[in-house]
Formats: sequence, structure tokens, C-alpha cells
Amino acid sequence: MARLLSPLPIVATAAAAASPSRFRIPAVSVARRQALFGGRVGLRVPARLSTRGVSAGAEAGGPAARAATVISPEEAVEWVKKDRRRLLHVVYRVGDLDKTIKFYTECLGMKLLRRRDIPEERYTNAFLGYGPEDSHFVVELTYNYGVESYDIGSGFGHFGIAVEDLRSTNRVSSISSSSIAFFYMNELRILQVEKTVELIKAKGGTVTREPGPVKGGKSVIAFIEDPDGYKFELIERGPTPEPLCQVMLRVGDLDRAISFYEKAFGMELLRRKDNPQYKYTIAMMGYGPEDKHAVLELTYNYGVKEYDKGNAYAQIAIGTDDVYKTAEVVRQNGGQITREPGPLPGISTKITACTDPDGWKSVFVDNLDFLKELEE
Repeated sequence: MARLLSPLPIVATAAAAASPSRFRIPAVSVARRQALFGGRVGLRVPARLSTRGVSAGAEAGGPAARAATVISPEEAVEWVKKDRRRLLHVVYRVGDLDKTIKFYTECLGMKLLRRRDIPEERYTNAFLGYGPEDSHFVVELTYNYGVESYDIGSGFGHFGIAVEDLRSTNRVSSISSSSIAFFYMNELRILQVEKTVELIKAKGGTVTREPGPVKGGKSVIAFIEDPDGYKFELIERGPTPEPLCQVMLRVGDLDRAISFYEKAFGMELLRRKDNPQYKYTIAMMGYGPEDKHAVLELTYNYGVKEYDKGNAYAQIAIGTDDVYKTAEVVRQNGGQITREPGPLPGISTKITACTDPDGWKSVFVDNLDFLKELEE
């Protein structure tokens, strides 16, 4: 399975905006601050940004805290390249939070990083992943009281998990079938795709594609479903610091989507592959190489222009140095602002939320404001 780096200390984030209670957050040292901002490094989004599975205010809009930012298209291109961005977490809704947490921790090897119940708003959030939120891409699960199922739709594709190929290393010669759970070595969790699939089957999970080479390639992959029907692609590859490595979304115009994510989100087109035999094309977009960073996989199926997005998948959160400039650049490049940039009610953390040309949602969170959250 995904090989973890030695974890950094996990820091609890602030409470949800509607909650009167707060966690106490340890101060962040100057060295730690520099480490967090050394290059394209993002930060965790506070828990208070999540309201019923969608960042607070992202749907409601509201007045900006300052006048609209004016930035020319030329300035926007340069600024987006310099902005320090990272995929923070992906938000989606589940019908049985405890069951999903159990599946992710026991079958996929994730850790429960934090959990927050907001009874006055009738929802609970849980963050899970393969390392601390300030340095890893993680999942945010949202359970709304009394809602047991959601429509995933046809637009959302899958999440990707990198699984280390033990056969390419000299550390382990074999894993017995009796050790189908987790194998620990040097504080690293290791599982092969095949062993992960065996474990999922043993736990009653659903395997939708048995392990085998990807179509047209040599990499070993498998597909499984979690208790809510979300698909996960298990991808056998070398060691990586970012095991939760992909979010796949389908788009109706791939060239338009690539241009938008390059210009508005500052992502790089890491690779593009056309598969005419199977009538689809993929584009990998992100803030760094696939073997070290989580990426967005955009898929275009020949002739399909629109998809049903359902009500299960919510959005991706991304760190930024300036939510005002981000909002203006998104507008300039055809995106729709669904939450005007500015501080959340009652706190200083600034966010903005938007949709891309295909209607997929994202929320941007101010990096420095988040550091202040950590220092409170």
C-alpha cells in the first residue's frame, strides 16, 4: 500500500464557524512557517470552513470585505504562476460515517486525523488521510444527520491511491496470506495492490476491477468501491510522499478545461493521453509531479458534453496567497464565483469559492490567515 513518510505532528484545527467551542492551537515556529511556505506548499483549511459538506458561505455568496480587485490579464498570468497553491482536501458526503471511517482505516490504511460534530447544524465531519493535513492531501467526509444515501452522478470518476510495488524493493521477499492486514516496517505501512484487494474482499467490500495491467500500459491497477459507492483506483507505483494521489472528474470540453485550470488555478498540464481505441482522453493537472503531489485527472469521453453531478461529491479545497486576486482571475477565465472573497463571519480567515466551466466546485483559502489560525 501507500508508503508513508515519517509523520509531522498532527495539529488540531479550529472549530466550525457555527460552533462556540474552539480547539487550542499550538503556535507555529518561524522555522515551521518557512517550511510550510518554502515553494508551492499549502496549508490546511480550518474545520470551520465546512458546513454540511460545503465550505461555509460558498453557496450563499455575500459582500466582499474590500473593493473588487483589479488585475490585468497579463498581471494575472504572472501572479498565478507565483501564487503558492496546493490541493488541501476533497469534500464529499457519506451516509454512515462510522462505517466509512472503519473501511478507510482498516482496508485503505488511512488514519482518522480529526472528527468534529456540529449538532446545532446537524452534521459531522471527519478528516482522514496518510499524513498531517498541513503537508498531505486528505479526504473530508461529511455526514448530515438522517441522510443515509446520496446520488454520486455520472460526472465524478474516482479517487486514486498509490500503492507501493513490494516486488521492486529488496526489503520484503513475500507477505504471507495470513498477514492480509497491515505489514509494518520502519514505521511505514506497505501493501500491494493484490493484498489490498484481498483485504477488501475479506472485509466484504466491492471490487469492480481485479488487479491487472492498465489498458495500453504496464502499471498494475484495480478498482474498488467504498460503502457509499465512491470508486477508488489502486495504482501500483514506487514510493511516494502523497499516497492519496488523484481526483478524477469528467468534463465536456477537455481543451477548455485544461486552459481554465492552467490560467485560473495555476495548475500545470503534467501529461495528456488520448485513447482512441476506448474513445476517451485524459489530462493530468496539478502543482507538481504526479509521483510527489496529488493531481486532478480530467477525463473527456468522446461526444459527451454534459454529466449529472449528483449531490454526493462536493468540492476540492486549495490554498492561495490572495483570495481577492484569485477570484478576479477565476472570473477573467470563465469561472463563476459562488462565494465572494472575504473573511468568514465572525473570524478573519478569508476564502472564496467558485465553479469551473463544467460546474465543478472549488474553494480557495488564504494561506497567511490559516497560519494565524494555527497561532491562536
